[in-house]
Amino acid sequence: MIKLDAKNRTNSADMGYTEIKDPLNKVGNFLPEKTKIKAGNLNFYYGKTHTLKDINLNIYEKKVTAIIGPSGCGKSTFIRLLNRMNDFVADSRAEGEILIDENNIFGKTADPVEIRKRVGMVFQKPNPFPKSIFDNIAYGLEINGAKDRFYIEEKVVNSLKKSALFEEIRHRLRDNALGLSGGQQQRLCIARCIAIEPEIILFDEPCASLDPISTAKIEELILELKKDYTIVIVTHNMQQALRVSDYTAFFLMGELIEYNTTKKIFENPSDRRTEDYITGRFG
Repeated sequence: MIKLDAKNRTNSADMGYTEIKDPLNKVGNFLPEKTKIKAGNLNFYYGKTHTLKDINLNIYEKKVTAIIGPSGCGKSTFIRLLNRMNDFVADSRAEGEILIDENNIFGKTADPVEIRKRVGMVFQKPNPFPKSIFDNIAYGLEINGAKDRFYIEEKVVNSLKKSALFEEIRHRLRDNALGLSGGQQQRLCIARCIAIEPEIILFDEPCASLDPISTAKIEELILELKKDYTIVIVTHNMQQALRVSDYTAFFLMGELIEYNTTKKIFENPSDRRTEDYITGRFG
């Protein structure tokens, strides 16, 4: 393991963010990360099964946070709570709170539909609708009230450009989306997600079913998207976490074992269980 040079980094849990000291700044000022999502004393149950246990975690704005851990540790359950997708699971309940911009998404006045507009999601397996490429994106806009065709066309094209897909399919917009390759379908799903202008994008193993070339394109896209969106990605691929994320959280048996910058987690983890997992001793 490579030891970190820790003198340029200091944690400030009381202030709710990590302070990163700029080594080039002679004055020694700190650059604070803004908290976008805050999970506090979060517990989740499937029936009597205690799936997430007292999770406390800050996710920072316009950064990529990777959630890693072995199968069944609660990674996907956690990110599905961030846009209340677990509301659809029978006999389940959440305790504690999740704040997005300081607003509790479990509060009495919280609207799950509005939350899902703000927090988009891309799933492990591409799931385009059996419609044209154009209509896959236009559909989400239309059900959210868009009627002006010029506006819809502009949003479709811009979303395809943002997802690095437009140049590949610009002459096929009226073709069935199911005719696209797997990697193209996944980028179409990303375009469909960003068309409705979320603030946060959740990726649940987005490259699990893709070949290495398609995976590289998705990873490049994630790095580009973080300029405009807060991103949370669940991945089993340790190299992927290293390549795309700024922060990494390690989950094990429903508990958050360790959370820090990705560099710290992979080069000098504080917990032996983290080291054992990322070096392949289990999982």
